[in-house]
Amino acid sequence: MPGHFEPLPGGGAAVALDDVEISIIRSLAVQLLELIGPGPAEEPTDDPLAELFADGPSEPPSDPVLRRLFPDAYSDPEGTAGPRQAEEQRASSAEFRRYTENDLRAGKRDNALAVIRSLDALSPAGDAGAVLRLSPGASQQWLRTLNDLRLAIGSRLEITDEDDSDLLYHLPDEDPRKPMVMAYLWLGGLQETLVGTLMP
Repeated sequence: MPGHFEPLPGGGAAVALDDVEISIIRSLAVQLLELIGPGPAEEPTDDPLAELFADGPSEPPSDPVLRRLFPDAYSDPEGTAGPRQAEEQRASSAEFRRYTENDLRAGKRDNALAVIRSLDALSPAGDAGAVLRLSPGASQQWLRTLNDLRLAIGSRLEITDEDDSDLLYHLPDEDPRKPMVMAYLWLGGLQETLVGTLMP
């Protein structure tokens, strides 16, 4: 079990984590929370319907990591759209973002908080660290947060395709990106084994 998730009887997943691994995941999840930022101001309202339809931002985030976590819903990655079509895509993306980004941010915050709380609740199990046991629902939250962490780190490392990932394996040890690369690859392994445990 060390270093990878295994299925639990009846659903869910388990993984053995040592103190360093727990500290790394927790630190990254806290940084993710800080990056996503707090939710809208919590002001009590008598109109729950108005609260449900509160407007979010209409412009993409300026931070490249946040742009990766909250991409435009309509875009032209190939760059083949004409000026009019590109403008329509920008307008559609702005409208979509306005009504969805607040909820997306709240969901990512909830997932990251669930990861932090599950790590904080772990009891040490000797030299092996601790065994994290997750329910099916908590496994999904972990999976989403691991994905967000990899997207965030991948964005900082400027990974845009599989070829970029392959280059990371050959970085010299003295490269300042090496620790981030190691975290990226390790989280990818965790994510892959967690996906495997959740597949029927």
